[in-house]
Amino acid sequence: MTDRHSSAAGRPCSAGRMKRNRRISAVAVLALAALVTGTGAGFGATTTPSATPVATHAFDTAPATATAPPRSFQGTLPAPTGPYAAGEDVIHLTDASRPDPWVPSSGPRQLTVTMVYPAVPGTGTPAPYMTLAEAAGIIRQAKLPASSGVTPQNLSNVTTHAFDGARPQRGKHPLVVLSPAYEDPRMVLTSLATDLASHGYVVALVGHTYEDSGETLANGQTPPCAICDDPALDFDSVAAGRALDVSFVIDQLTHGNTAWRLAHLIDKHVIGMAGHSLGGAAAAATMIADPRVRAGVNMDGAFHPAPMPGQINRPFLMLGAADNHPVGGHDTTWGQTWAALGGYKKWLTVAGADHFSFSDLDLLLEEAGFPTPPLSPERGVVITREYVTAFFDQTLKGIHGPLLDGPSPNNPEVLFQY
Repeated sequence: MTDRHSSAAGRPCSAGRMKRNRRISAVAVLALAALVTGTGAGFGATTTPSATPVATHAFDTAPATATAPPRSFQGTLPAPTGPYAAGEDVIHLTDASRPDPWVPSSGPRQLTVTMVYPAVPGTGTPAPYMTLAEAAGIIRQAKLPASSGVTPQNLSNVTTHAFDGARPQRGKHPLVVLSPAYEDPRMVLTSLATDLASHGYVVALVGHTYEDSGETLANGQTPPCAICDDPALDFDSVAAGRALDVSFVIDQLTHGNTAWRLAHLIDKHVIGMAGHSLGGAAAAATMIADPRVRAGVNMDGAFHPAPMPGQINRPFLMLGAADNHPVGGHDTTWGQTWAALGGYKKWLTVAGADHFSFSDLDLLLEEAGFPTPPLSPERGVVITREYVTAFFDQTLKGIHGPLLDGPSPNNPEVLFQY
């Protein structure tokens, strides 16, 4: 397909700031040691209750007695639930106005973005989960031994239910930008992206270069993380840079179709953003900096600094693990943010979830034979998809459903804090 490796240049906007703290359950520590990178586990960890271990990189603290997983791995993400198929393109963008903030010697900021869009069922060919080099980067950063059975080949070939070259649905659709956790490549939010596309959204999965295990760039290189081992990293700067990345991507996708051949599918007046962990805090930072983003979602990420009153008067959803983000919990930034938000807002927590229940990671860990949190990974994906989609349906499309009105017997794990 022609646009899987296209490129463009343009201009950025301004940005906000953040920092991150988080605690990890023992199960999550063991699980991450097995398959994935730190995925937000290590960024800005602060003092937490002694019963809850804290890691700078989760795989550094895994017990030596961890049970070996099966010697083969075949990952499958859940099929999307909407009426449309999910088409996929990978595009490459270069911001000629801004040097890369982490490796200035590499030249202008380069980004790889996966576009997922509403498509006609039965068209296109199955899209890979990631490139072989991206998969190798995850395995290398996680220090995963060959005996695990996870290889670049089978990790890149995880079934995504997204299709290269699929014929797009007619009409214009809201744009939702997704930003992953610190140290996570963009692909770990694929389950959410494909489901949003199946419900009539164009989704931009943004890879933040040098901030994760590797994003394959336009020149074919897949540079590793340049900042993951920096103990003095300023996460306010990381979030500020992500807000610049996102505003630049929006610029490119809403000014003609030079960046993406299917840009005509986007309703440039209806834009939302969701993110996991640091990506969720970056969603708030982007909303402060860029008024085009009309609604935002933070999935289990702390806010640093918390938005000030008057900075975000548009809809915002805070969706987190019940152990991490209850009212009055150790992360005070959620309470500060809640008080400052001026628009439609919801604060929901999920019982039994861990930090990775809101991405693909727990599901892949389960499929590789590793321990997972009390909340089944399948339920984590279902809940994330249903509540994020319902929020954007209401705030971007004006379609009200009962899911956000209060507790649901179909989703007893979801607790309405406010």
